[in-house]
Amino acid sequence: MADSEASQSMSDAATSVGEIVGLQQDDNSKQIRGYCMYDWAKSAFETSVTTAILPGWFAYLFLEANGISVTTGFGEMTSDTFWAWAVTGAALLVAVLSPGFGVIADRTKIKIKMLKILTWVGAGSVTLLALAPLFSISSQWVWLFVMFLFANIGLNGAGVFYNALLPHQGSEKQMDGISNKAYAYGYLGGGLLLVFHLGLVMGIGASTIPFCMATSGLWWFGFAFWTFATVPEPEIENEVEDLDVASATKLAIKELKKTLSEWRSFKTLFIYMLAYFFFIDGINSVTALAGVYGIAVLGLSITDLIMTIVVIQFVGFPAAYFFTWLAGKTSTKKALTVSLVGWCFMIGGALAFAPLELENHEDYDFQFDWADDHYEVRMLDYEVLGDGSSDKALEAQFGHFLPSEEGGVGNATLEEVTLFMGSLDDSRFSASVNGSAGLNGTTSLGVDHPTSLGDGKLDYIGINARELVWAPLGLSVTMQFLLLGCLAGVLMGGSQGLARSLFGKMIPESRSTEFFGFFGFFGKVAALIGPMMYGILSTMYDSRVAVASLSILIITGTVMMFWVNVEDGIAVAKAEDERNRAKKADSSD
Repeated sequence: MADSEASQSMSDAATSVGEIVGLQQDDNSKQIRGYCMYDWAKSAFETSVTTAILPGWFAYLFLEANGISVTTGFGEMTSDTFWAWAVTGAALLVAVLSPGFGVIADRTKIKIKMLKILTWVGAGSVTLLALAPLFSISSQWVWLFVMFLFANIGLNGAGVFYNALLPHQGSEKQMDGISNKAYAYGYLGGGLLLVFHLGLVMGIGASTIPFCMATSGLWWFGFAFWTFATVPEPEIENEVEDLDVASATKLAIKELKKTLSEWRSFKTLFIYMLAYFFFIDGINSVTALAGVYGIAVLGLSITDLIMTIVVIQFVGFPAAYFFTWLAGKTSTKKALTVSLVGWCFMIGGALAFAPLELENHEDYDFQFDWADDHYEVRMLDYEVLGDGSSDKALEAQFGHFLPSEEGGVGNATLEEVTLFMGSLDDSRFSASVNGSAGLNGTTSLGVDHPTSLGDGKLDYIGINARELVWAPLGLSVTMQFLLLGCLAGVLMGGSQGLARSLFGKMIPESRSTEFFGFFGFFGKVAALIGPMMYGILSTMYDSRVAVASLSILIITGTVMMFWVNVEDGIAVAKAEDERNRAKKADSSD
């Protein structure tokens, strides 16, 4: 009897653990695994392309073509500002289409079909990024801008239908496990491919970046077939047959108005959606813009950025399971709130990023060493000068004494070096002189150099952090970015999966795509607002002020979570499903 009870206890414990991590070995396990594999597939774009490699490549090509910024009708715009507007444009289009997508998909068996179409659009655009080197240097960054825009449209549009499949993959109790398991698959899959890409970039060089773009698109497209082969189209209780484009559009508008008009019936759900609007805006904006911010503002290399993202991916994988466990021990709402509070602290830490001041002669972009009757000229990076107007002007004036090849040495007179040092004030470069009685120890730091702080509204945060924390600890900006990236990986592992599963619990399964379309609408409008705020504020002020604005969004969403009554939301959703089943039964009699 005791052995029987012990065996039953162990069985119950195993079942409990299985429910927590979403690894139940039932008839549905193959389908759940197939559902999770789409996260594995699309993560190639979200990690290698959006966060790790493409931002740096884009910033580099933009710098080569335009210099530190370009003058537009809206003012001076840097590469991270243009990047923000690319994210904004894609989010705007998908935000407009998401509700219609959702309503139509709830009336026809179209979820998998639309997922396939939008995967073609997204993965195809990612693959086409590899063609950028075929264009002139002035057009390459424009090509990347356009292809990235279409890739985001494919990703975000596919997300509407992918998320709408979630409630059909398991029971309410399994929702947290399935959702977080999918995100865990994404972290692991994206991390593995990124390790391969890191090896290519470090081993061969930046010339492999187009290949990295192409393989990311093929990875997304190839593994998506696993999902298409194992996840069936869900049955629809109120299917509308022969739905053409005109009638579908009319129905979408009608149902969208109906969804909006029902906010009182689904009050808890709509409060949560509003909270989600704010906090997911801040989170997605941080993840979308972190890479280009690191390159354009902090001066990180592409290799530094890729290494950081690799660490984030492998931290996020176990963190997703940890937050699933935490949700099981407490509740989904409490676990999600913990992660949101963490995001608030993380944004504050991002404001404190500050490259350490240059100390050694060899750390400067241009190094002048006295050699009896002239200066020997060396450069930290032979390709430090781009094709922008300011760079070209500097090269035209002083290029005759700069090294002509990697590792080469140029020769300059005392007068030429004196003139050069005085010309860097408004540039993004640094220079140091060693060995001359007249200029020995002289340094010059351009106002746009990553280590030059003090001109921005919030630069004092970085200056104080550098003096009190980073410099005493000897932590370079790469280590600063890496440490905060680890925290971001932990928080991403909890916030994204739990936010989706909490919504899935509070919507009627019979209207899942309609509500997930509306959910997508909120998410995409949110994705529109954050990058747009960043673009506007970075143009008006600077990038640090733009980052600070994102914390306001996350704090607002976190506070609103206190008014979300999850139990009420679940009860309302179940009641709506019962009404829909009753209507179907009445109509069939």
